[in-house]
Amino acid sequence: MSKPKFAHVVFHTAQAKEMTDWYCTVLDGHVVYSDDALSFITFDEEHHRVALIHPPGEKLERKTPATAAMHHTAYTFDDLDDLLDRFQMLRDRGIEPAVCIAHGVTTSMYYQDPDGNFAELQIDNFEQPDDATAYMNGPEYAGDSVGPAFDPQAMADARRAGASVDELINRAWALQADLPNPMGVLMGSQ
Repeated sequence: MSKPKFAHVVFHTAQAKEMTDWYCTVLDGHVVYSDDALSFITFDEEHHRVALIHPPGEKLERKTPATAAMHHTAYTFDDLDDLLDRFQMLRDRGIEPAVCIAHGVTTSMYYQDPDGNFAELQIDNFEQPDDATAYMNGPEYAGDSVGPAFDPQAMADARRAGASVDELINRAWALQADLPNPMGVLMGSQ
């Protein structure tokens, strides 16, 4: 039996313009179609990856940390330099990550959209999925399945200064910053 592939995510929003602008900027996407009730955005060969339902005149409240809902969507870059380039581009446009986490299995930057949803921009730290799975079943991950927060600007500066990718994606590098536990940001308590 064939396996499905992920196709798209759909958000219900009362902020069509703000959400469209945000996702087009963060994902370097473009609008494929939009009308009074729907907008479709893509950033690759798929006809749409992000869809927005925005019926005219509908009033919706912003998601809160106490809302039971999808927590985040995630988008993977090919390598650390691409991720850091996107961080710099977004920072220059006034979009900052809410928290960055050295998960170990990924190096991740979490951004919040205008409705309060998280979008994770990440790289996989292992070339082979089996290696990532083995890491997730090892002692470091078991000791802290979330991982430490890191400073993305410090990472970008270190990379420009010649630090290797292997050094920067290692949790030991992130731990040097001694930042607060990132769970508070992800769960909305900070």
